[in-house]
Amino acid sequence: MVATARPAPVRTAARPVRQAARRGTGLPALLYATAAVLAALVFLVPLLWALMRSVQPDATITGTPSWSTFFDLTTENFRRIAADGHLIRATLNSLLVSGGTALLTTVVATAAGYGFGRFRFAGSSAAFGLILLTLMVPFQAILTPLFMQMNAMRLTDSLLGLVLFYTTVNLPFGVFVMRTAFLGIPDALEDAALIDGAGRLRTLASVLRPLILPGMATTALYAFLTSWTEFLGALTFLTRQDLYTLPVALVNLQQGAYGQVDYGLLAAGAVLAMIPCVILFVSLQRFYVAGLSAGAVKG
Repeated sequence: MVATARPAPVRTAARPVRQAARRGTGLPALLYATAAVLAALVFLVPLLWALMRSVQPDATITGTPSWSTFFDLTTENFRRIAADGHLIRATLNSLLVSGGTALLTTVVATAAGYGFGRFRFAGSSAAFGLILLTLMVPFQAILTPLFMQMNAMRLTDSLLGLVLFYTTVNLPFGVFVMRTAFLGIPDALEDAALIDGAGRLRTLASVLRPLILPGMATTALYAFLTSWTEFLGALTFLTRQDLYTLPVALVNLQQGAYGQVDYGLLAAGAVLAMIPCVILFVSLQRFYVAGLSAGAVKG
């Protein structure tokens, strides 16, 4: 019997490569972490500063900066806001307007996005391009004809009119997001539902709705935040004090004698106005990010 020599094991450079890869990721990881911390500070520092100012008296805010008075904290600003009955009504008005705008914008944008994303008809591209073109026209530039039209339709001094106005302003972005969401769904999924006997509405409500939920959440959140913080439109279309929204009520509340601005009261009101926005954004953050990034990468 002839003994055969075993081939010598081939040594690979896998371990040095892995070690080099681990060494190579140290600096990029550090740079990414540093950039993330700096970006977080850019957003967090103004919020923390506003929170700090909201518990300081107006004399401290407007006076000469001094460490001896900087930590003079008080809850007087929040007590004054709570004592004002108009602010509670204004908060309820803002909730009604913002919630109604978010709901109506989401429903109409979903229907329009389904039409543009699933059907091909004559002039569809031109119509969608015209909708996107309205994103470049700020409503402040056409505020006078908007007021004349709203007044002719008897929609001024009406929360319903304000909801319709905000819905119109937010619809172009909502239609864009929902069309992108529908384009990301395979046609075979809808065809299978139609073959099984489901109608268009049943397919949209039962089959496609879970897949377009990030887009719907993005549209609703964007519409809510936009209408919650909007000031000029509410100031223009509303003249009755019992219909004022929160931004308009805060401006009226902060004015002191001879037009002097109470910055402590303004900071406290801004902090209170941030609470619903922060809660809603944190609750829908994963849907919001997924909706904005939908269609960004095509596999």
